[in-house]
Amino acid sequence: MGKNIINIALFGLGRIGQMHAENLLNHKDFNLKYIFDKDQKLSKNLSKKYNSICIQNPKIAFKDKNIKCIFIASSTNTHLKFIEEAVAYKKIVFCEKPLDLNLKKINMCKKRISKYNPKIQIGFNRRYDPAHNSLKQNLLKGKIGKLEKIIITSRDPEPPPINYLKTSGGIFKDMMIHDFDLARLYAGNDEFDSIFATGQRFSNKKLKKINDLDLATVVMKTKKGVQCIITNSRHCSFGYDQRIELFGSKGMIISDNQRDLETILYSKNSTDNKTPLKKFFIERYSEAYKIQLNDLVKICKKKSKPLANFEDGRKSLILAEIANKSFKSKKFEKVIF
Repeated sequence: MGKNIINIALFGLGRIGQMHAENLLNHKDFNLKYIFDKDQKLSKNLSKKYNSICIQNPKIAFKDKNIKCIFIASSTNTHLKFIEEAVAYKKIVFCEKPLDLNLKKINMCKKRISKYNPKIQIGFNRRYDPAHNSLKQNLLKGKIGKLEKIIITSRDPEPPPINYLKTSGGIFKDMMIHDFDLARLYAGNDEFDSIFATGQRFSNKKLKKINDLDLATVVMKTKKGVQCIITNSRHCSFGYDQRIELFGSKGMIISDNQRDLETILYSKNSTDNKTPLKKFFIERYSEAYKIQLNDLVKICKKKSKPLANFEDGRKSLILAEIANKSFKSKKFEKVIF
């Protein structure tokens, strides 16, 4: 094994954790040395597949001086605990979103870890999507002039299992948090200062029992007056609907939906007949997840800072909390970071 290989420990082997494991295994710069999951049977079975060491205690990874990075893809309620332990052992951290569902806990964690000056990359993978990222680059180049409006559409083909939704924190913290992050990315230093949120339950009446929604719309305004409209739905009959529009004083730029085949059929009976959209977020953002790992390599080799850091994770959760507050109050709410 080469001396430049980055040894990594992965915590959490659920759906997203296993996807990350596969990407880490196929990346030339990483060695997946340890895996950990509370389900030890699952962990042991996957250790053979990944050729990794299954550990029953995370401290084994923390104390191993050869481990450069702790990769956190475990349940949300474990994120802050693992972050605090990892940075205390001077590890670089990758953590899936959200940091936590409780802002007070996040703020306390921020204070405790600040003395370590940690390098923490948050799993806002959509920042790395080539199409979404190109919007930011074109905006910076002045291609559309001064930014005036951001419109983000995000619709899932079908909702996650109800057991997942029970602990997800709700549509604003679980689903729309990605869009809050992208909106902040495009707005740059012009932070949002007010939010109005509305929502509904159409497809799944069980959501009422867990106080969640399957349809939500948010309107936000920055300090300089830039408007942002975000629409989310947990069900979409025609596939994984992911679109972003930036409108400016000199033009507009759009990141549109992606398909397996970018063909359009014109015939006697129909025009503009396109192939179906991609059906799953892992499929739609497969390239983004890989580019995200390339960025993690640069962070580990001290060549760059995280594109999405702890503070980005904290501020996105603040927007989610204020959106939830607005939904309940039925009025615009002020944002204070």
